[in-house]
Amino acid sequence: MGARETSARVDAPCSGAGWRRDSASDARRRLADRIATGFCYVTTALVLLMLTSILYVLLRNGLAGISWRTFTHVTLAPGHGGGLANAIAGSLIQTGLAVLIGAPAGLLAGIYLAEFSATDGRLLGAVRFVSDLLLSAPSILVGLFIYMIIVVPSGHFSGIAGALALAMLVVPVVVRTTEDMLRLVPVAMREAAFALGAPRWRVILFICLRAARDGVATGILLALARVSGETAPLLFTSLGNMNWSVRPDAPMASLPIAIYQYAGSAYPDWTQMAWTGALLITTGILMINIAVRVGLGRNRK
Repeated sequence: MGARETSARVDAPCSGAGWRRDSASDARRRLADRIATGFCYVTTALVLLMLTSILYVLLRNGLAGISWRTFTHVTLAPGHGGGLANAIAGSLIQTGLAVLIGAPAGLLAGIYLAEFSATDGRLLGAVRFVSDLLLSAPSILVGLFIYMIIVVPSGHFSGIAGALALAMLVVPVVVRTTEDMLRLVPVAMREAAFALGAPRWRVILFICLRAARDGVATGILLALARVSGETAPLLFTSLGNMNWSVRPDAPMASLPIAIYQYAGSAYPDWTQMAWTGALLITTGILMINIAVRVGLGRNRK
């Protein structure tokens, strides 16, 4: 008798007053699910439409300026058929130096925040506060800061000053993504490595970072994408150069500066070069993302 009563109590919620498949609450849940799913599809379509429209406009206006002269001639006066060779080289040098300087610093800071949280809390809080402050700081303020501490004492603009300004923008992005990705690594992986007698630096380097490498690489790519199109910091640091210059201690041209100068001009050839420069920056970022994702996919196999 007791078993029958217990079975009746267990089955009671599923019948009568309990939840039923055809009940009004089930219908509301299904309706809410369909509305949410439809909203996701609509927003995804809108984002893809905006991205496609941007790429279409860049291709339509920028492809006309792609030629060998664009990659082999420096910027010249209007009507002289100049190119963007010096701007391309300057952007590659400054962006490369920025990533080489900022990525290791951001990686180390992210490792400290994620793996050494049991240390002095005041220092940990200070590092996180500075990282969050840099992440939200306007890029023009970073350029002014480097201008005051590098350009003014040296008495001239330089490519290394531009690279340092961009590196300050790289660091907080890498710090945030590295910390978040390392915190997603299961604690059991760390404990298993410690149980085998591995030192802490080896656990972090060969276990944690290896498990989080996709996220860390994505963070570095996000930082690279952010600084590739920055103009304001370079206006106060590297300034720009109409001539060929690859010396880091001299003013250096860059694609963002060239686009800024050419886009507002009244000369058709300079406006065309501005569209072409914007297309080159966008294409470069897309190629880097595709190459890294393909490489990471092969490594997983």
